[in-house]
Amino acid sequence: MTIAITGATGQLGRLTIAALKSRLPANQIADQIVALARSPEKAGDLGVTVRAFDYAQPETLAPALSGVKKLLLISGNEIGSRTAQHRAVIAAAKAAGVGEIVYTSLLHADRSPLSLAGEHVETEAMLAASGIPHTILRNGWYAENYTGAIPSALEHGALIGAAGNGRISGAARADYAEAAARVLTGTDHAGRTYELAADDAWTLGDLAAEISAQTGRDIPYRNLSVADYAAALVGAGLPQDLSEAIAGWDADAAQGALFDDGRALSRLIGRPTTPLADVVRAAL
Repeated sequence: MTIAITGATGQLGRLTIAALKSRLPANQIADQIVALARSPEKAGDLGVTVRAFDYAQPETLAPALSGVKKLLLISGNEIGSRTAQHRAVIAAAKAAGVGEIVYTSLLHADRSPLSLAGEHVETEAMLAASGIPHTILRNGWYAENYTGAIPSALEHGALIGAAGNGRISGAARADYAEAAARVLTGTDHAGRTYELAADDAWTLGDLAAEISAQTGRDIPYRNLSVADYAAALVGAGLPQDLSEAIAGWDADAAQGALFDDGRALSRLIGRPTTPLADVVRAAL
């Protein structure tokens, strides 16, 4: 059975391929895993078959999916272009005879207030209309989305955000990758939608306290208004549109948009999700 992964050189793609390799016999890895990448030269270290896969050239997508039985469609990173890109991939998968698609969606996409949700809902609808058996992995926030701010927090002596006391069920990216690998190598997941999140939720105040404990420094959490947080991100060099989006996601998190206590992720991977302390330790 050949399994292909889009966005294979991205952070989630690489971790998913590593998880797949750990679940397959060594003599089957090269033949059974296909890394699909816009820049194939960046995938040479993955140790699997590599094929060029560029959303901007939709006519090339179906040939790249030849012989693929299961496809992991990792949602694209070009916000605003993802619906069209995903539509092209689904059409190519159908033309190539792909047997099953696994899609990385967003936690509670059908009711999420996050601005990201719309393209995920549209993609889920396209999958339903395609007739291709599929599984939806509604991934919660990556804990690394926030631990990525640790260097700045240490430099400036505070962790900033606009999420208030909102509880965030953010799991390690590797946990989501393990879930994808288990679904891709399993046999009874088609037709299911999984709401995936960490076992234990935390606030940005909790994150600041963990950073403080592990560094021996006093790193408080400073809650800003959405406008002030967006301005701080612009000041740090992020584009205006992205800064406003990130600040808006924090505002949604303050209202519970990133919280889930269903523990479907730990059940799927067969172990507790990675504790926040471990994610912080890895980031440090």
